[in-house]
Amino acid sequence: MMVAVFTPAILAEEFIVGDETGWTVGFDYQAWAVGKNFQIGDKLVFKYPVGAHNVFKVNGTGFQNCIVPPPNEALTTGNDTILLATRGKKWYICGVGRHCTAGQKLTIIVQPLSPAPAPSPAPSPDQKTKVALPSFGLGDNHRHYVILVKKNIN
Repeated sequence: MMVAVFTPAILAEEFIVGDETGWTVGFDYQAWAVGKNFQIGDKLVFKYPVGAHNVFKVNGTGFQNCIVPPPNEALTTGNDTILLATRGKKWYICGVGRHCTAGQKLTIIVQPLSPAPAPSPAPSPDQKTKVALPSFGLGDNHRHYVILVKKNIN
């Protein structure tokens, strides 16, 4: 008897915007975003001292021209979490003073969930139990998959 089990361990990622620097003036958020794989279900966390900054979600024009939306649309807790629920380009700015024009803004592209890798073909009769653990890199911002193929040998 042969049993094949495929278990993708896909977990949403939480990205602290600016890492240990947080959300502030004088940081290159576009450089920070390079190489990161933002997917539906991931979260952005904007950390900053309350009152010093805020976060607005804007459109491309608002981002380019630093157009600040109405104050009631601001995120202001200093630990603001945004769930990335849809794919596509997303834009965020700070609406305090001239922070946006000084570069305190972020644009990212949210990708759809990556399809799970296809299961491995069934092992040939002369193979024993196999466990494949492909490594996609080390670190907190990588997704990992576990593929288990089990064959009972009588």
